[in-house]
Amino acid sequence: MRNGQNGNLDVKIFGRGGDGPVSRAAGGDAAAMKSLYDAHVRYLTAVCLRYVPSEDEAKDVLQEAFIKIFSSLGTFRGDEKALRPWMRRIVVNESLMYLRSRKKDPLVFGEDSIPDSLPDLEPEPEDIPPDVLQEMIRKLPDGYRTIFNLHVFEQKSHAEIARMLGIRENSSTSQFYRARNLLASMIRDYRNAQRLER
Repeated sequence: MRNGQNGNLDVKIFGRGGDGPVSRAAGGDAAAMKSLYDAHVRYLTAVCLRYVPSEDEAKDVLQEAFIKIFSSLGTFRGDEKALRPWMRRIVVNESLMYLRSRKKDPLVFGEDSIPDSLPDLEPEPEDIPPDVLQEMIRKLPDGYRTIFNLHVFEQKSHAEIARMLGIRENSSTSQFYRARNLLASMIRDYRNAQRLER
């Protein structure tokens, strides 16, 4: 049994004697792989779309991510609660690799410092429908969106983001502030449009 403290979870996900869905999927069982895919595909698609806003491109990235997930299941060492975050990391990494690899429109990060004149706007999304907010984030420029997602959703520090993306820490900070300000402006415009419709 793995991780004695979580024995029941481990039995549920890995099964006794390797008969759980993860163990079966790691062994190539098509039904178990489909079960895991069906259980996580919507969530992982939403994660992928945060980084790769084109649905067609996101499908390609997600397909590569699932290939990696299924080929790496034999190395997964965690309980049921750890499975989804582990899958999420693979999807985020695949998304970042895809963004870096694009020849036509590569992911570019400027080495800007934060200008003194940049207003510090705080997005206040409490009353914004989740699908509208998600669409706003998808409209951010690639570099801004990537750093915003890594900082807000993956809870990475700017030092960690800088190491992940091969940029300077102040560039990560600058682009995060710019992304936040753009998002705050979009939220303000959305609220103004909603008021006019009433």
